[in-house]
Amino acid sequence: MAITNHERVGKALELLKTGLVPFVEREFKAKYGTSYGFEMKDALSDTRLGLGKGDSINDVAALLVVMDRKWSDVFRQVLGKTDRSLVNEIIAVRNKWAHQEAFSSDDAYRALDSSVRLLTAISASQADDVEKMRMELLRVRFDEQARGEKRKTAGIAIESGVASTLKPWREVVMPHDDVASGRYQQAEFAADLWQVHLGEGADEYLDPVEFFRRTYLTASLKEMLVGAVRRLTTDGGDPVVQLQTNFGGGKTHSMLALYHLFSGANPTELPGIDLVMQEAGTTKIPKAKRIVLVGNKISPSNPSVKPDGTVVRTLWGELAWQLGGAEAYKRIQADDENATSPGDVLRELFNEYGPSVILIDEWVAYARQLHDQSDLPAGGFETQFTFAQVLTESAKLAKNTLLVISLPASDTSGSQNAQSEDIEVGGTRGREALDRLSNVVGRVESSWRPATAEEGFEIVRRRLFKPLSDPAQFKDRDVIARAFSDLYRNQQAEFPPECHESEYEQRIKAAYPIHPEIFDRLYTDWSTLVKFQRTRGVLRLMAAVIHSLWEKGDRNPLILPANVSIDDPRVQSELTRYLTDNWVPVIEKDVDGPNSLPLKIDSELPNLGKVSACRRVARTIYMGSAPTTAAAHKGIEDRRIKLGCVMPGESPAIFGDALRRMAGAATYLYQDGPHYWYSTQPTVTKLAEDRTDQLKREPEKIANEIEQRIRKDLAFAGDFSRVHPIPQGGADVPDDFDTRLVVLGIGHPYSKESNSPAEVVAKTILENRGNAPRIYRNSLVFLAADKTRLQDLEEATRKYLAWDSILRDEKQLDLTPYQVTQAQTQKTGAEATVIARIPETYQWLLVPVQPDAQAPLAWESIRLSGSDKLAVRASKKLRTDELLLASFAPSRLRMELDRLLWRDGNHVSVKQLVEDFARYVYLPRLRDSQVLLESIREGVRLVTWANDGFALADDFDVTAGRYKGLRGGQIIDSIDPHGTSLLVKSGVASDQLDAERVAQVDDIAGGGAGGSGSQTSGEDGTSIPGQPVPMKKPSRFHGSVVLDPTRVGRDAGKIADEVIAHLSGLIGSDVRVTLEIHAEVPEGVPDNVVRTITENCRTLKFSDQGFEKD
Repeated sequence: MAITNHERVGKALELLKTGLVPFVEREFKAKYGTSYGFEMKDALSDTRLGLGKGDSINDVAALLVVMDRKWSDVFRQVLGKTDRSLVNEIIAVRNKWAHQEAFSSDDAYRALDSSVRLLTAISASQADDVEKMRMELLRVRFDEQARGEKRKTAGIAIESGVASTLKPWREVVMPHDDVASGRYQQAEFAADLWQVHLGEGADEYLDPVEFFRRTYLTASLKEMLVGAVRRLTTDGGDPVVQLQTNFGGGKTHSMLALYHLFSGANPTELPGIDLVMQEAGTTKIPKAKRIVLVGNKISPSNPSVKPDGTVVRTLWGELAWQLGGAEAYKRIQADDENATSPGDVLRELFNEYGPSVILIDEWVAYARQLHDQSDLPAGGFETQFTFAQVLTESAKLAKNTLLVISLPASDTSGSQNAQSEDIEVGGTRGREALDRLSNVVGRVESSWRPATAEEGFEIVRRRLFKPLSDPAQFKDRDVIARAFSDLYRNQQAEFPPECHESEYEQRIKAAYPIHPEIFDRLYTDWSTLVKFQRTRGVLRLMAAVIHSLWEKGDRNPLILPANVSIDDPRVQSELTRYLTDNWVPVIEKDVDGPNSLPLKIDSELPNLGKVSACRRVARTIYMGSAPTTAAAHKGIEDRRIKLGCVMPGESPAIFGDALRRMAGAATYLYQDGPHYWYSTQPTVTKLAEDRTDQLKREPEKIANEIEQRIRKDLAFAGDFSRVHPIPQGGADVPDDFDTRLVVLGIGHPYSKESNSPAEVVAKTILENRGNAPRIYRNSLVFLAADKTRLQDLEEATRKYLAWDSILRDEKQLDLTPYQVTQAQTQKTGAEATVIARIPETYQWLLVPVQPDAQAPLAWESIRLSGSDKLAVRASKKLRTDELLLASFAPSRLRMELDRLLWRDGNHVSVKQLVEDFARYVYLPRLRDSQVLLESIREGVRLVTWANDGFALADDFDVTAGRYKGLRGGQIIDSIDPHGTSLLVKSGVASDQLDAERVAQVDDIAGGGAGGSGSQTSGEDGTSIPGQPVPMKKPSRFHGSVVLDPTRVGRDAGKIADEVIAHLSGLIGSDVRVTLEIHAEVPEGVPDNVVRTITENCRTLKFSDQGFEKD
């Protein structure tokens, strides 16, 4: 029956309890003596937890609580800060387990891993049992994934626009089988010296041939091996070697190399060892006794019983037994039993049982558990350093003996390295042990340095990929390297300076198929993390990346940061396990989740989506910034982002565009100049999102903001005499002659559905003004918002108001200058979006139409386009479609008169016509009454008025049966639309005018009333009897009018049309127009306004202008 994760955690807690009991009791006894039981009870007095029988603790929760509460007093000297974090974490795990909560595989793995780490820190043998459980869980997880759908069907690799001439890396080089299949997870690239010594572990560490096949001999490692061979063959090498690096620096791997080198394996079968022998000046390598002492695998309080019955208590006892079995142990048995440091007997043993290689790892972890008093089988704290001095001196004096000691790097600066040291060193006692051991060993040791970053490339490449052997493979690699190098040289401004150099091409070749930028980021940034373990961390991560890309069928020529499959759970786990904060939400939202922002932008913009530009940019930024969030200089430069994304054949500008779009919309992406970084703390963008969501519950604020903006926009009325913005009902819209635009509120949007809210409101307003019926229905058109686009406008408005509120709350929010600048930029962009979306939303003109007098009233919906002001755009469209006339041809007016408007009579009043055109929808819609009056003037003025126009009369004399002031074919100065003027049929008018002309001629001929006395001859001044004296016509005109200073342009235009045009049109006329401006400003005119007006007057050629002071 399969075991559940809950059961796994329970078993781990039981094993943890078994390992902790003797350790906790031992440390309490060392601190409090016989009263240790009372101190334990006191630590648990306010809890429900208690002791078991006697003074022992049989509950893991009680053990952990005691450790936490008595940390400063008891455990601080033995364990480090990291170990205390493990204690608190396991307390939470135990509580979750006790409350029967479920454990995911990730949670269970974390619980087992933390338990292993804590047990290892106290050198408890139960660590091996929990480790087996942890590895079994890994195997189960892998099997579950293997049974699932293939990754290549679940996801595909990111496509790029790379040149087709470059071969994909998968066609040039092959990953090792365990990497390609994903089996590497069970080995985890963790070199375990003790496990290999016991004959256990993976083949790549257990088998000497396989180990050296996958090991790159760095200069330092090779130097150490050469020295070791010389030491064991000619006594020419250094007797003592200290390996001292940060956590994960390769110390254990170097020890394994020594372990296998002297295993007795045929050196000719070990890759790379031929060069070691050649440099050492030997043709064979001796088989040596290999003594392995791993401090966290040997308990100082529990003696070890060997297969032959020998009981070993101390390190020197263990050393002697491994060196020569029971016989060698007997030589130092008394020192082992009494926990006293041996003397010269060690040198004798080395000489007698040599050649020998002594490998000591995790010595600090062992020494820090010892007490000042010698109350443990392993002896006291001071004895350990006496033994260290004896050991190093004995190894130096003995023949064919090599002592290799691994110590953590020492750093007391409080830096990341110091935190890393804490993992291996522990508390204050551990730091003291490190200092003491370093001083003892440092007197005789030979220096050793870890692999350089460039050597790290080869270490990783060799461990993950099979070697290149075919010349064609090298050629393909070189072609790819040259293509990338040419890209960087040809577009130098887009990439970091070092990429332009020829050395960078060599780096691409050395790291192939992994781009050097990945190694730079991992070794420069990620290796600063406490738990990353440098080369081991790089191996774990890149193995997961390569496996994911191999499964997905990635066909890119190189593996760039942009190709790191952060969406793959295994890769994501490697990229988050070393980080202290919770990065999963950040990844899901802004980096590489299924609903992440980069995927959204890529899907919306085809030019970015075809190369997954945003997704690649996001991955590169994460790889370059996630481990540096606590650094003083955060982020990755834009040029380096492009370096991590762009491939030959692609344009860097595309990724620059993607970067700008990401920076403007991401929640967790920060920017400072050219530097970008992700953080687990949301930017002001997140705050803006929250406020945007909050505004969804306050629709009145959105409506008010949109209404204000619409009113501001409608200050430009276009061809409409007036605009009525957002009326609450028909009573808000006057019943006037002139055509006006009614703009409906966002609560009444338009859709193609019948009886949309916009149509219902428009009908109501058209039919009624308040409680009274509307008379002038041909004077209204309506503008409404599109129902679908309205949602976009409201969303844009919410975003604008959110950013605006953030800036208004700048002080309360304690925004940084960068955040203020970001908020201002976002507010400006949001406002621009609102301004653009208003015309996009208000795109429907609703126009009442009626084909003829007998047809029912209908509505025509017209979609508007363009970015003009709302009223301007609407009037343009209406004029284009002749649904609004700014000019009315006399012939069209004559046609409408003949069709209906004479009403079977010979004349119609101008006042009636004005009302008719404003009232009846079947008539043309005129801008205002002036359009009709101008058409009348034009019609009367026509030379062909009798056929194409009409006549104008001042009135009709019913008694006399004639029209007063009848005119036809004459210029009409002005017409009062509300007076008694009549439009007369041209035929009727002609008859009257002809009759009156004949009567006038008859009167003149008969000397009747038609004359007015005699007329003077033009030649001699004599009077000509019978001819009237003509009246003298006016020859000058003057006039003045006060204009509205806010509407000078409109009023001046009307004066020009109605007055000046008539005067200037007369033959020989000389018209002069003078504009006088008088302004009084009680508070005084500002200097800048004085300068502006003076300069403008000079430019406009004012004859006289100036400012005066009181």
